[in-house]
Amino acid sequence: QVQLVESGGGYVQPGGSLRLSCAASGFIFRLYTMAWYRQAPGKQRELVAQIGTGGVENYADSVRGRFTISRDNPVSTVYLQMNNLKPEDTAVYYCYVYRAADYWGQGTQVTVSS
Repeated sequence: QVQLVESGGGYVQPGGSLRLSCAASGFIFRLYTMAWYRQAPGKQRELVAQIGTGGVENYADSVRGRFTISRDNPVSTVYLQMNNLKPEDTAVYYCYVYRAADYWGQGTQVTVSS
């Protein structure tokens, strides 16, 4: 059974940093591309970043240069380091994997406000 458990969200002032973690289980983690999505109130869920099995990274234009996705295969965990946070980054952030179906974590709230 695939499980994705996010942690690390919180409240931060503009310009601050947060690190999200997603602990995965129920599948062979190293064989799958992992991704982070986010959904702000009243908006569609959007791709933030993804990392392939070989470590190739891809970012949304809005976060490129500020966010970094990484993975630690031995501990089946994917991370999202978020720097220079802006109020428009406020959203619920979700961990995602496609393994014959869409699997999502429960989400973690990130609020950027002064």
